[in-house]
Amino acid sequence: MNGYLDIASDLLTDLRVAVSLCTRVPVAPAMPAGEGEIARASWALPLAGLLIGLAGAVVYWLATRAHLPPQAAAALALAATILLTGAMHEDGLADTADGFGGGKTREDKLRIMRDSRIGTFGACALVISLMLRWSAISDIQNPGSVAIALVVAHTASRAMLPAFMRLVPTARTDGLSAGAGQPPIRSTIIALALGAVGLAAGFGAGAMLVGLLTLAAIGGLLAWLSLKQVGGQTGDVLGAVEQMGEAAVLLIGAAVLF
Repeated sequence: MNGYLDIASDLLTDLRVAVSLCTRVPVAPAMPAGEGEIARASWALPLAGLLIGLAGAVVYWLATRAHLPPQAAAALALAATILLTGAMHEDGLADTADGFGGGKTREDKLRIMRDSRIGTFGACALVISLMLRWSAISDIQNPGSVAIALVVAHTASRAMLPAFMRLVPTARTDGLSAGAGQPPIRSTIIALALGAVGLAAGFGAGAMLVGLLTLAAIGGLLAWLSLKQVGGQTGDVLGAVEQMGEAAVLLIGAAVLF
């Protein structure tokens, strides 16, 4: 019995670590995460994404109950997910775009990525990301289908992060990504499985295959760019991976959900 309780306690701790990493919800364990604990808990990132997607879905439903137009409801749902996450992934996307687009050397790019100010490349990347996600949600309109799309998008886009962290070396010796460590193969497989299940359950088997191939292409492109530009991945790059994946899955959702 004690063994099962220990397993349940470890799973709950992993989920709390994942939620505290992805959101502003104060559920972090009482003790700071030790070396390797964040990497081990990375399997739960898709579950944290599921909760974020549900929050956006609830806000969309409330907006429709207030008889707001679909465009306004979509904007509010998007705002809810951004507020819940503290815009950390949007920040990563903007910093990555600024660094990769504005720096001349590896050191310049990494310095720009750590600069809290936003540049032209970052602003353009944010606008494109927001427009794609907003237009996809607006096009779906049906609250039930919107809920499915939001949950699947936030789940699947985070399911690919452990694999990316495991396969692409870190560009720095410090920072969030370097401190998190390399996810073990078990956590990586579980995360990918959760993402695949979410895509299949929400969109169907055919769209699941399209989604997995699309996410793999996004991951491959950003892995190649990261290695070429700065020699590896950073926390900002992980944010860009999530944002591009989320937008892609929402667009797939808009194509298959009615």
